[in-house]
Amino acid sequence: MQNKYFPYIALATGISALSLSAMFVRWAEAPGPMTGFYRLLISTIFLTPIFIRQQNKLEPIDKKYLVFPMLAGIFTAFDFGFWNSSLKFTTAANATLLGNTSPLWVALFALFFLKEKLRGFFWVGLILALAGAVLVMGSDYLSHPTLSLGDLMASTAAIFYASYQLTTQRGRKHIDPLRYTWLVGVSATIAMFFMNLVLGNSFSGYPAQTWVIFFVTAIVSQMVGYLAISYALGHLPASVVSPTLIGQPILTALLAIPMLGEIPNPVQWVGGAVALAGIYIVNQSHLHAEQEIPNA
Repeated sequence: MQNKYFPYIALATGISALSLSAMFVRWAEAPGPMTGFYRLLISTIFLTPIFIRQQNKLEPIDKKYLVFPMLAGIFTAFDFGFWNSSLKFTTAANATLLGNTSPLWVALFALFFLKEKLRGFFWVGLILALAGAVLVMGSDYLSHPTLSLGDLMASTAAIFYASYQLTTQRGRKHIDPLRYTWLVGVSATIAMFFMNLVLGNSFSGYPAQTWVIFFVTAIVSQMVGYLAISYALGHLPASVVSPTLIGQPILTALLAIPMLGEIPNPVQWVGGAVALAGIYIVNQSHLHAEQEIPNA
């Protein structure tokens, strides 16, 4: 009887953990890409013993499929790099909302490259999502013209997150979830290491509080967040999980009020609601289209 509720508890836990990501980046006295680097490095180190145990139990991974987690890791690095950096230039609510527009890019890729037929509701959702994003970004620009850079960076992060999802969709057909996650973590960590080198960011010299935040975001946002969502996806239909994940920007916006002192203006609340409604419709339309494709 108790197990019946575990997937829902895991889903709520995962969303809550991911919603705190923006707070950790803001609190860390370090460049955004550096926070992303340590988030990935620490979580990957913690997962290494589990990876080794799985590696000894399961069949070896065919080397030709390693390209998928390697690519997914590079996309993750750019996603974290742009999104974490965006938080220095825009609000946590804006960054999280615009960073979660990835379903739009996934659906558009499916439309133009995979020739997937999308319902009329998809276009309604796309128009709503874009209109809401324009309201959010436009309001932000009118209030603080220099902050529009952060909105653009968060939107760019969403494209890389969508690329990660599309790559993972193919890679997960050949590699189990835990080993795939670890390989993505290794690839992303290496990519972020070189990214920080190029940017000239220091790998040391941060205050003790920042090092604590590095560990906390690795455990809470990366390990707890992603593993909880993965557990939920294994026990609940995507039709339940995907729309629920849209609650992450809402929770971040609410948490940012007491934790960061960021209060969205009325136009941003309206724009966020419109964008979330659009993302929800796009998500559902894309999900229904996938379900209609017959198994090969």
